[in-house]
Amino acid sequence: MTDTTKVYDVIIAGQGAAGYAAAMYAARYQMKPVILGATFGGETATGGLIENYPGYVGIDGFELMMNFKAQADKYEVPIVDENVASVVKRGHCFEAVTTEGNRFYAPTVILAIGRERRKLGLPHEEEWTGRGVSFCSTCDAPLHRGNVVAVVGGGDAAVKGAALLSKYAKTVYSIYRGEKFWRPEAVNLRTMEASKNIEYLLQTNVVELKGTDGLDSIVVETNGKTRELKVDGIFVEIGADPRKEIAEQLGLQLNDKDEVVVDKFMRTSVHGVFAAGDLTDGSGDLKQTITAAAQGAIAATSAYDDVSEHPNACDIDAMGRDVGETAKTA
Repeated sequence: MTDTTKVYDVIIAGQGAAGYAAAMYAARYQMKPVILGATFGGETATGGLIENYPGYVGIDGFELMMNFKAQADKYEVPIVDENVASVVKRGHCFEAVTTEGNRFYAPTVILAIGRERRKLGLPHEEEWTGRGVSFCSTCDAPLHRGNVVAVVGGGDAAVKGAALLSKYAKTVYSIYRGEKFWRPEAVNLRTMEASKNIEYLLQTNVVELKGTDGLDSIVVETNGKTRELKVDGIFVEIGADPRKEIAEQLGLQLNDKDEVVVDKFMRTSVHGVFAAGDLTDGSGDLKQTITAAAQGAIAATSAYDDVSEHPNACDIDAMGRDVGETAKTA
């Protein structure tokens, strides 16, 4: 659903849990929100079975995000399937331009654009994505029934991915550069350890991807010694980094992890800009669907208070130029 009207009360960047929660709360405050984002559902949508979201004993992440979207649809929140390329502040009016060149205006912005999956940085990694290289265990695990696969990473996503893959693959190599896994959820670690077809390669790095028109094998290095492993697929689960480009454009304060610094009201260092979800330092290292949704709700509440203080901040003419009095004095 795309609304051709360009002026809103709040522009919400991101279609994940934080973005949809913010949109629902904004709509309930009788605000006029718009959601911008090309990827539906964020990390939750590709998270597979979720057992730690209150109200559900277990639910598929994609289904959960469809429920989030259904609530936004109930309030007729417009959703534009285009990523935000830039945001410019003019007085107390923000102009967001999408990758398709469409422009949207609002006195407040909520950034809920999450994180970008890290890559190994090896030749062919991008080229062979979908041809043996994957960044989503829950998405592609069923494709590897009876195969030999490798999972790279030592965090919760890697542990959970290895456990899932063990249900389909003949053999799963769990590869991590550290001596022990990095703080996975205990229940996921127990599930992985109970699997009989996982081979652990700790203090090990993947140093080469080999194949012709796709992945055939990987070269790993352990204590200075290398060996080649024949695999049908490799799953890169080594974490993610905040999508900081828009934050840097706006001059938002970042911490040493490049997360957007927010206060308890999800306010950033720039008046009128709020942030929620995995992009922020709002919940420390606990990046979960429930914390993202909670932060989205808080951000929408703060945006409502801000809009109430700056009515008519965005007044644009037919040419799309900001001619509001606030903008003129920027």
